[in-house]
Amino acid sequence: MDTQIILIGLAGVLASSAPIVFATIGETFAERSGVINLSLNGTILLTAMAGFAVAVTTNSLFLGFLAGAFIGGLVALIVAFSSITLKQSQVAVGFILALTCRDLAYYLGNPFMGLQGPRVPSLPIPGLADIPIIGVIFFQQDVLVYASFLLIIVSYVFIFKTRPGLMLQGIGEKPATAFVRGANVNRMRYFYTVLGGMLAGLAGPMFSLSVKAGWKGTISGLDGFGWIALALTIFGGWNPLRAAFGAYLFGLLQWLGLVLQPSLPNIPSQVLQVAPFPLMILTLLLVNIGNAEWVDRTLAALPEKTRKGLANVLRALRTSPPASLGVPFENE
Repeated sequence: MDTQIILIGLAGVLASSAPIVFATIGETFAERSGVINLSLNGTILLTAMAGFAVAVTTNSLFLGFLAGAFIGGLVALIVAFSSITLKQSQVAVGFILALTCRDLAYYLGNPFMGLQGPRVPSLPIPGLADIPIIGVIFFQQDVLVYASFLLIIVSYVFIFKTRPGLMLQGIGEKPATAFVRGANVNRMRYFYTVLGGMLAGLAGPMFSLSVKAGWKGTISGLDGFGWIALALTIFGGWNPLRAAFGAYLFGLLQWLGLVLQPSLPNIPSQVLQVAPFPLMILTLLLVNIGNAEWVDRTLAALPEKTRKGLANVLRALRTSPPASLGVPFENE
């Protein structure tokens, strides 16, 4: 394969992964605060439709993205109110919203199916775009991809290197201790859940106004990305850097499916197209089995060299959720 084609393909991986980065980091903020927002799949579909519809109607990309962020924040606010104030099951509410938002997207989006609309233009960075290899991959993108790079760095620094970030970790791990130290736990959970929903809400227009331009209803190819974002949040260990790596890995697997298709004519194209989804589920399984006791017993029976190698791999993948994830907090 020609080197230039490979470079363009890798650049495409970064571009197609940008919406997943936004959604995954948004969910990371919500779950770090202790709230699970299972509505992501429906949120992405609804905001993709709404962002495209607003952009087509107003001929404004900005308003399209603003609509996506607003709807994403509103759906997350419903999750927060139901779980924090009404003490309802976060899983049940989020799942119902995922289905409701999905159906609303398909129903309300009918008038906009197949229409041509504005698309985010590429924005090569002068000087940097001309650097061999790196320039093609990283610096000939659009503003959304650059924003995803910035989001990864800013969110990591915020969560792990700042005082508010440490407080965020506190309300997800030990909310009672954070409350004693002056944190308004439930108010902060509201804020970070809505913030996470707004970031996930931006993922929808990023698809319909850039990556998969347009709205085609059930054949838009967006159904399932929200569940992948939820899985990547766990795979990433609630760490923006690792979560972003998972998003890029998923994007790479999708690209490889397209690249390998001509070389594997006996395998149906549908298999290669959906292969990244079960592969990510398998990876998620590997992340979780590292915490099981039977794995430790199995490893103990293996030869020392093999055991150490597998133990190192599982240790690198092993994650633990915030201790109070999904647990309501009562101010005493």
